[in-house]
Amino acid sequence: MEDDTQIQYMTQEKIDNLNEELVNLKNNKIPALANRIDEARQMGDLSENAEYHAAREDMAWAQSRVQEIQYILENAVVITDDHTSVIQVGSSIRVRSNGIEKEYKIVGAQEADPIAGKISNESPLGSSFLGKKKGDKVQVKLPSGIQEYKIIEVK
Repeated sequence: MEDDTQIQYMTQEKIDNLNEELVNLKNNKIPALANRIDEARQMGDLSENAEYHAAREDMAWAQSRVQEIQYILENAVVITDDHTSVIQVGSSIRVRSNGIEKEYKIVGAQEADPIAGKISNESPLGSSFLGKKKGDKVQVKLPSGIQEYKIIEVK
């Protein structure tokens, strides 16, 4: 059985963006950095060659980013918008807390953007909504204390 901690929930758009970044790194950035390293190497003494060391650091970052993206994509699960009445990753919800209504979209950690109303399924708030339905009340332990939310709508 697959380990849930590896699953990366995201939209097809995010997967496409990561694939595009991966292609760019492999086809453009890494070869350009290899050329920079080669040119810096030809300048002589490597111990005091700042350009050489900077290019090697940039190469290490680019290669680790490639590995990170590949790991994310290997464990990606596309969020589908099933429009069920049960809250799941991909659901958009409207909730009320302390008389204030807010809208959230439950997304994977890679796409979380709380300011835009996109909350991670792994966050205390996002995970507490999973599996709930319209009309349910949810208590969430936040840094500011226990907060109660009433689910008004599941889209």
